[in-house]
Amino acid sequence: METPYDWLTVITFAGLIVLFLQRSQGEARDHLWQYLVASLGCAVTNYLGNEAMKSGDMLYHAGAIGLGAATLGFIWFVLQPFSDMEG
Repeated sequence: METPYDWLTVITFAGLIVLFLQRSQGEARDHLWQYLVASLGCAVTNYLGNEAMKSGDMLYHAGAIGLGAATLGFIWFVLQPFSDMEG
């Protein structure tokens, strides 16, 4: 936990875990592959961000920020964490 990318992706992943555990109770409305896509987005975002911090390459920063935003967008629009809390 040394870079801002570490913190942001771990916080996002922790929220994803909470959402998965909450949604695993009761009737299924999501698919497991959707959580896998979001988890991989967090992992690759963290990797690109850490590489950017080591090398100082702005292309890695742009890739990390872009993929992080795409991952958050995927979570927001596909998993819909705040819609109809009762399932």
